[in-house]
Parts: sequence; C-alpha cells; structure tokens
Amino acid sequence: MEESKKQSVWSAYRFPIILLSSIILGSIIGIIMGNKATIFQPLGDIFINAMFTIVVPLVFFVISSAVASMTNLKRLGKILGYTVLVFVITGAIASIIMLFVVKVFPPAQGFNLQLQAGEAIQPLKTADQIVKAITVQDFPDLLSRKNMLPLFFFSVLFGIAIAMLGEKGAKISDALDSLSRVILKIVDLIMYYAPIGLGAYFASLVGSLGPQLLGAYARAMAAYYPVCILYFFVAFAAYAYYAGGKEGVSKFFKFIFPPAITALATCS
Repeated sequence: MEESKKQSVWSAYRFPIILLSSIILGSIIGIIMGNKATIFQPLGDIFINAMFTIVVPLVFFVISSAVASMTNLKRLGKILGYTVLVFVITGAIASIIMLFVVKVFPPAQGFNLQLQAGEAIQPLKTADQIVKAITVQDFPDLLSRKNMLPLFFFSVLFGIAIAMLGEKGAKISDALDSLSRVILKIVDLIMYYAPIGLGAYFASLVGSLGPQLLGAYARAMAAYYPVCILYFFVAFAAYAYYAGGKEGVSKFFKFIFPPAITALATCS
C-alpha cells in the first residue's frame, strides 16, 4: 500500500521533482566550480530565450482562443471581473505582507551604495501611468514581452470581437483553437529541455554571482526567499482551498510547479 502511494506521488509530481533536482544540482555545480561554471551559460540561455520567444504567441493564442470560444458574453464579463478582483486582492495581500517584512527586517541595512545624482524627471500622472501600462502606441509593440498587459487586453478584445461575430467568426475561432494547441505543444517540447536548461542556468548564475550572493545580496535574499516560499505554500494553498476545497489544493500543487519554476528562472 505504501509502495503504491509512493509510486502515485512520483507519477503525479515526477516532472516538478526533476526540475527542482536539476536546479539544486546546477546550484551545487556552480558552488563547486565557481566562475568556471559560466561554460554552462549557453545551455541555460537556449532555454531562457526559447521561453521568452514563445511567451507572446502563447498569451495571444491561448487567451483569444478561450475568449472567442465563449458564447455567453455575460458569463465572460463575470469571469473577467472576478479575475481582476482576485488579482487585485491577492496582490494587495502579498504587498502588505512584504511591506511588513521589510519594516521588521530591512534588507538594505548596513549596505551603502554610492549613486550619482540623476537628472530631474517629471513624475507621470496616475492617468498617464494607467494608459502606458495597458496600451501601446503601435501594433508591433504588442509583439514584445515587455508589453504583456497591453497584449492581454488586446487578446481579450480580439476574442470578444470574434465571439460577437457568431457563425461568421467560427472559422477564425477554430483556427485560433488549433493554433493555441500547437503553441502549447511547442511549450511541452521546450519543457523537455527544461531540466538541462535550468540546471545549466543556475550553475552559471551561482558560479558567477556566488560571492555577491553570500555578500551584498545575502540579507535581501534572507528576507525575500523564505517569505516567498512560505507565501507560496501557505497563502496559495489557502486560496486554492477556498476555491475548490481539498481537491483544489491537490490540483494546484499538481500543476503549479513547472510554470512556477519557469517563472522563477526567467524572472517572469
């Protein structure tokens, strides 16, 4: 019975375990080899660049396809409203927690950084900041991963427009569904390389930044990473439990590790 339980855990969490193991192994190699571990950087860059390349078409095709396939626009509006509400509330909770932590444990205490005085910059108004955050001046700017929020809004609008066309937009909706499946399959192919890419990336990162990680950044890391790990396992589990009970928690931890580890590696 216990053996079968171990096998079920391994089958359910095999890939996350492999990814975590590759990161740990890469970090150990970086510590041992030091700056020489930068020879692995090209292998890590291949993975990081591949993920950066796929993120824009992934967001566009998946979101626009999902929105276009919804025939009930009122339900769509309700889902988007709840999405924004959850994003704002959970973001505010995370911000309050981290503000409390840095007040109790200032990460920059004892660290002096000499900066040159910069030019005076006129602060942007709140309205201007919102406009710059959710819109771009030209269509090609949407194709940059630096403008993910405008791309998200454009994808939603594109999907809504297709849904409003009804039968006339059915062929485009089907094409988007096929393209989104193709993009997701490309992501699957890239993730097969993830253990090598992430291991090489962390080996190079730890090898080149090792002295700094143990020096100037040590206090900041000591404040940031434990809180993030605790928030990940406690707060996210609470959100999942609130949304779907024990089954929601189980599904969350079953599927979250690959995207979470990838986000950590790519600073997404």
